[in-house]
Amino acid sequence: MIKLGIAGACGKMGRRIFELASYDKDFEVNLALERKATPMIGAQMGKLKVSSSADGIFLIDVFIDFTSPDATETNLDYVAKYKKALVLGTTGMSDKQIQKVEEIARVVPVVFSPNMAVGVNVLFSILPEIAKKLGGDYSVEIVEAHHRGKKDAPSGTAKKLAQVIADTTKKEIPVHAVRLGDIVGDHTVIFCGNSERIEIKHQAHTRDLFAVGALKAAKWIFGKPAGLYSMQDVLNR
Repeated sequence: MIKLGIAGACGKMGRRIFELASYDKDFEVNLALERKATPMIGAQMGKLKVSSSADGIFLIDVFIDFTSPDATETNLDYVAKYKKALVLGTTGMSDKQIQKVEEIARVVPVVFSPNMAVGVNVLFSILPEIAKKLGGDYSVEIVEAHHRGKKDAPSGTAKKLAQVIADTTKKEIPVHAVRLGDIVGDHTVIFCGNSERIEIKHQAHTRDLFAVGALKAAKWIFGKPAGLYSMQDVLNR
C-alpha cells in the first residue's frame, strides 16, 4: 500500500484527489497538508486532521502537489529533505522554480506535468507529427479557456502544447487565453491553410480526470529511481 500525502488538500483539486485516493485500495492517505493561514487547519478530513506542517512528508511514500508556485517551492525542500517521490502538477512556476524542480529530481523521483489528463498527454505526443506532415503552409495558433479564478495565463498546458509544436515547426506559436465563468479547461489547437482548417480540441468536463491522472502517476512513480519524469513516461510504462 502506498502512503500518500496531498498538498492543498482543502482546495478543489486537492480535495478531489483525497476523495478518490480514499476509495482506492492501493493508497493510504497519511497527510492532508494546507498552508498555515487556512482556517481548515486542525479540521477532520476522513481519518486525518488537516495539517500545516510539511514535516509530515516524513510519514508518506508519495507526495502530490497541485498548489501555487510559492507553496510548491517550499514543499520541494521537504520532499528533498525526506527523499520522498513527488507528483507535481503546479503551473505558473518561474524559470528559477522549475530549475529547483530539476535539481530536486536528482535526489528523488518526480513526475512533473502541467496536465495529468490522459487525453492531453496523447495530444502532446501526436501534435508534433501532425505539424510535421502539414508543413510550413499551415499557420498554427492555440486558444485556451479556464474559469475566471485561474491565476496563470496562458495555462501551463497551452504553453506545453505550443512548445511541442514549436519544437517541430521552429516557429513561435501564438496562444490566446480566455478566463470566464467556471470552465474547467478547454484547449484548441488550430492548423489553418489557404483552403482548409483543422481544429483539435480537448475539453475537461470535470477535475476528476486530473485527479485520476495524478493518482495513476503516484502508483507509477512509487519505487522508481531519482529522475525527472513526465506523464508520457507514466502512460508508456
